[in-house]
Amino acid sequence: MKRAALALPLLSVLTLTTLTACGGADDGGSDAKTTTEPKATASQAKPAVDPVRELTKLFVTKAELPDYTVDEPAKGDAMAETQEDMRVDKAACAPLAYATNYLPLGDPEASVVHVATDGTFAYHYITLATYAEGKAEAAMKGLAEAVSSCTAGYTATSDKASTPYTSVTKETPFSDAAADESIATASTVAYKGTQTMRTQTFRFGDTIVNYFSIDSNGFMKGRSSSAKVPTPLVKAQNTKLH
Repeated sequence: MKRAALALPLLSVLTLTTLTACGGADDGGSDAKTTTEPKATASQAKPAVDPVRELTKLFVTKAELPDYTVDEPAKGDAMAETQEDMRVDKAACAPLAYATNYLPLGDPEASVVHVATDGTFAYHYITLATYAEGKAEAAMKGLAEAVSSCTAGYTATSDKASTPYTSVTKETPFSDAAADESIATASTVAYKGTQTMRTQTFRFGDTIVNYFSIDSNGFMKGRSSSAKVPTPLVKAQNTKLH
């Protein structure tokens, strides 16, 4: 989807087959010849499933959530494009760095990111990821361990920027009985006050959705801010994953 800039780049904010065949038959008679030529042959291959395309179909739409626009992030928006591009001073905190930079957790088979906006300076990044059996559970376990280990903060660095998180707090996520697991966090950055960013992460079988919310107004206006993950957004998006 082409657009100029849906959101202020986060980097700027933080740094200022089926096969069937039929056989032939003998036509009878003493002089008859036996033929092995088939009467009909059909071969049809099932199209390969594109996991990225399938994930993209799962994003909530404007019709389903009228107060929000959900689209691809602006190009160059991310502090790091891949997990490999992100370095963390405390290895145990890597899953948190991924969650707060809308990178997928763990080892997914595919992932896609969109960002939801409502006309304010708050941006809500939605990362959908699909996993091989058992790997979604492992990804959630890694995130839970990071939340417990990194309460005093950590520093995430890429070739573009370095972000020192001063604290991490476990919070209560939106209550969704259909989710197999859920984790919520608040992370702070000391910049012209305290900038608080939040995540909520849910697992539905082999699919994980991570929400990351940031209020860029505080960074730009030099005042503290506290972003929240909107309940209507979580409710509408999670419903599509049940």
